[in-house]
Formats: sequence, C-alpha cells, structure tokens
Amino acid sequence: MNLAAATNENLAHTSNVLIYSSMAVYTLAFFAHIAEWVFGSRSKVGRTAAALNAPAAAASPVKVRVARRGGTAVLDRPEVITRSAAGTRDVPDGPGAAGGTFKGDLWGRIAVSLTVLAFAVEAGGVLTRALSVQRAPWGNMYEFSITFSTVAVGAYLVLLALKKNVRWLGLMLVTTVLLDLGIATTTLYTASDQLVPALDSYWLWIHVSTAIICGAVFYLGAVGTLLYLFRDSYENKLANGGTPGTFARSVLERLPAAATLDKFAYRVNAAVFPLWTFTIIAGAIWAGDAWGRYWGWDPKEVWSFITWVAYASYLHARATAGWKGRKAAYLALLAFGCWLFNYYGVNIFVTGKHSYAGV
Repeated sequence: MNLAAATNENLAHTSNVLIYSSMAVYTLAFFAHIAEWVFGSRSKVGRTAAALNAPAAAASPVKVRVARRGGTAVLDRPEVITRSAAGTRDVPDGPGAAGGTFKGDLWGRIAVSLTVLAFAVEAGGVLTRALSVQRAPWGNMYEFSITFSTVAVGAYLVLLALKKNVRWLGLMLVTTVLLDLGIATTTLYTASDQLVPALDSYWLWIHVSTAIICGAVFYLGAVGTLLYLFRDSYENKLANGGTPGTFARSVLERLPAAATLDKFAYRVNAAVFPLWTFTIIAGAIWAGDAWGRYWGWDPKEVWSFITWVAYASYLHARATAGWKGRKAAYLALLAFGCWLFNYYGVNIFVTGKHSYAGV
C-alpha cells in the first residue's frame, strides 16, 4: 500500500469520525432546544391569545384632535387592520420558544451555539471526505446527504446572522438533520471511492452543488409551510371562539403568526426557484457532454422537471387571488414531496442513468 492510499484512507476515516461527532453535538443541541421550549415562559401566551380573540371591528377608535378657531374638534378614526397576502388575520407573532424569559433564552442561545459547533464539525467531515479522494464529495447518496444537511444548517445560521427571527426553526431542523445523518450513516453509507466515468466532470461541481443548495432551502420553506398550517388552524379556532388544547397553548402560541410563516415560506421558495431552474439547465448541458443528448426522459430528469412544475405552480398560485393560504400551502408541500421522491425514490427504487445511490 503506497503512502498516498494510506493518507486517503486516513482522511476517509477522519471524515467518518467527524460526521459521528457532529451527530453527538447535534444531539446536545436537540436537548438544548427542548429545554428552551420547556423552560420558556407561558406568561405571554394568554396576552397573545387575547389579541387573537379580539375582533378587528371591536378595536377602539383612535381620537384625533384638530385645533381650530374657537375650540377643538374630536374626530373618530378607526384603526386600519392590514391583512396578510394569504388572507389570514393580522395577529402578533408569538414570543418564541424561549417565551421572552431569561432562562428560556439562555437555553436557546446554548442550542444555537451547539448547532454552530455541530455545523463546523460536520462541514469538516464533508471537507475531509472530499480530500480523501480529491474530488467533489457528491458521488453517491451518502455524500449528498451529509452535504445536504450541512448546507441546510448553514442556511439557517445565515438567516440568524442576518438578524432574522427564525430560531423557531431550530428544534425541527436539528431533529431532521439527526434523522438525515442517521439514515446516511446506516443505510446509505458508501466507502470513499473514485467517481464513475460519467460523473468525472467539472459539471459535478456546478450541477450537484446547486441541487443541494436548492434542496436545503426548499426544506426550510417546507418547514415554514407545515408550521403555517398548524398555526393557521390554531388562529382560526381562537377566532371562532374555540379553546385550543394544552399543546397548542404551549407550543403553537409561541410560533410566529400564520401570516409571518406564510410569508417566510413563500419568500424562500421564490428566492431559490430560479436556481432550481438553472440546476435543470446545467444538468441538461452535462447530459449532452456525458451521453450525447441533452434530454432523454431519464427518471431523474423527469422528476426534476415534475418538481420544477410543482414549484412553478405553487408560486403562480400563491400570487393569484384564488389560491391563497392553505390551498397554496398544500401545493408547496406537494412540491417538496416531489423533490424528496426525486432524491430518495428515484435513486433507490428506479433504475436509470442517474442510479448512483451506492446502496
């Protein structure tokens, strides 16, 4: 065995150790997020619920004093209630997982710090995997999975760094990352090796990297959409005089308002959709170089196009008056389901030119 091969094996082993280490740190972050929700105050819940129950029509008028000669005229100006684009009620955002308390916020900060550490360790695992074979670490589903979760966490941390109110994503994100890495290290694991000839191209860096970025951002949009549906049901129940259960009062009330979640999901999906369009175009160009045709109705190509159509339909529906709120949200989840099937289903269960799952 030559020295270069030994070095590569050592780097591959180091990558595995780093990935498992990141899972351990993500687990600590998971428990810290749980503590954030558990120890966060529920004192603000009642106040926000009262705001939800108060109908807009009952809002007290605003007094406007107009000075004039001989006295002061008092006019009644009703408050203007701005409704969201989805047609949901204009209600305040919840106080967040920490509930505005010092103890809850402390656990939340610890959770974010652990997530940053886990992200750095996992990114190191992806980098050493690439260095072990001197190529892009996206040659099989194991490598795609560890890179996907790294990018998803990175996108979340970028939003936090931009002072966006997205810490409510933390618990679900960390849970999903642990699930993704668990599947990757047990079911999808493939030993570090060289690429098959069709993948040995500079287009691997372009096409697959953009696909990973799109999937990670689509995932964040899907989480926002799913939570929107729960929060919207909660707000509707309150508006109709219903009494939510304990879970709703302790969890859903702390989330941002349905309108906020809806806007978040729409914006991230709309922002990354052009990149998904470029991903498909780049894949077609790569197919022309590798196989002599730009489009051959391969299962991966077909489902990539189906995913594109689904997201295009969602964005069109979201901007159309007749498809607001929950209808558009269901379409968004369907679109993300198409992306998931394109990733897992096509690679594992369907045979085609893109069958590089390695499992």
